Amino acid sequence: MDKGLIERFANALWLEEGLSVNTLKAYSTDVRLFSVWLNKPLVQATAEDLSRYLALRFRAGISARSSARLLSSLRKFYRYLVRERLIETDPSSSIETPYLGRRLPDTLSESEVDSLLQAPDLGRPLGLRDRCMLEVLYATGMRVSELVGLKLSQLDRRVGVARVFGKGSKERLVPLGEEALTWLEAYFERSRPLLLGAKQSPFVFVTCRADPMTRQMFWQLIKRYAKKAGIAKPISPHTLRHAFATHLLSHGANLRAVQMLLGHSSLSTTQIYTHVAQTRLQEVHRRFHPRG
Repeated sequence: MDKGLIERFANALWLEEGLSVNTLKAYSTDVRLFSVWLNKPLVQATAEDLSRYLALRFRAGISARSSARLLSSLRKFYRYLVRERLIETDPSSSIETPYLGRRLPDTLSESEVDSLLQAPDLGRPLGLRDRCMLEVLYATGMRVSELVGLKLSQLDRRVGVARVFGKGSKERLVPLGEEALTWLEAYFERSRPLLLGAKQSPFVFVTCRADPMTRQMFWQLIKRYAKKAGIAKPISPHTLRHAFATHLLSHGANLRAVQMLLGHSSLSTTQIYTHVAQTRLQEVHRRFHPRG
């Protein structure tokens, strides 16, 4: 019974909010794991059950961020049950969200970004492709899923923009900039035809087998290039998105403009980058000012 209920819940989320497959899987997994622990029908859960489950996770060393995401999943699920009149009272409504603090995103300095961009071997078609992907990622602040899913139909190289579909299939236009456009032209002229051979693909970035690039594959490439560039800090494709936002703000960009470029639905999500930029400025002041 609960399995079917969870599936209906996921379908309702997809129809109402247009969430990605990965997000729907995460919500469903959270509810399913709670169901296994609960050992009784989900419709019979109480606020005490939810509190005990969260406390158990806390004692097991699960982070507050993970617990907050779990609580968000359970809240969505029980609100759905209330709407469907399967229960009268939402047991999650009285439970407070764990305090998360202010987690600053990992980012790179401008010199580290330059080193990373120069790491691929431009003498190879794959190296030219990778340099182009890194340049586009840094120039636009795209999510890696948006980058690897980018299709030819979404590019307007004449105008210099890309039409990007972000979370919830929300569409936005992002400027590519002259540098990224230059690398795109080089990739389309000297790399992509060799990678495709006689095959065709609607995707911009392809592998040597003419398949679209995947998130996991690109993550591994970035880690390899970071090591080659001598970057010791942890790095992921999202790190370049953070660097894009931080460097824009450091150079005087408007917060609203950065919000639009990143595709954030809320300005509060973007505001964390102002804190990162201020922190970096303070570090520069301490290092170089004679009385810092």
